[in-house]
Amino acid sequence: MLENLRERFEGPLRAGLAPVVEWLAMRQVTPNQVTLAALGLSILAALCIGAGWLRLGALVLIVAGLGDLVDGMLARATEQASPFGAFFDSTLDRISEGAVLAAVAYRFASDGQPLLVALVVLALLGSLLVSYARARAEALGIDCKVGLMSRAERLVLLIAGLLLGLLGPAIVLIAVLSLYTVGQRMQHVREALVAGD
Repeated sequence: MLENLRERFEGPLRAGLAPVVEWLAMRQVTPNQVTLAALGLSILAALCIGAGWLRLGALVLIVAGLGDLVDGMLARATEQASPFGAFFDSTLDRISEGAVLAAVAYRFASDGQPLLVALVVLALLGSLLVSYARARAEALGIDCKVGLMSRAERLVLLIAGLLLGLLGPAIVLIAVLSLYTVGQRMQHVREALVAGD
């Protein structure tokens, strides 16, 4: 259900970003440059969140998220897709997510909310494990995109929490659903390995 919803929104979004991709391609901007720009915007968003400018941070994070989509589209459109590009993008995604969640933890700590700080740590752990589980599965030759909480869903939840003033509930959902997704991926890999025996 969630995957169908993702596909329903992703198609029109990609269509809307196509002119941007074409404009970047004409100016010989590389996918890795877009990836670096998205990282810079994520760090800027983290600084905004840390300073308490939550809605501004959310808006910057939206642009950074779009940049993360554009780099892949640009790589395919210009035939620059490569294993290193995928590795580079994935690595910088983890840095971006870590920076933003660190800023959220700082914000909660500044507000004297240690329980929410602990939940941010769980959210970060879950986020990293979701990505790690997929990487390990793919190393075993198993496609592993299953689960409720991929990076896109985590980003949407976080942005919604920042914009609506519901950052605490958003972090709780990200933490719980990310760890649940890790379990889903472990089960998926187990079933795939058993089926392959």
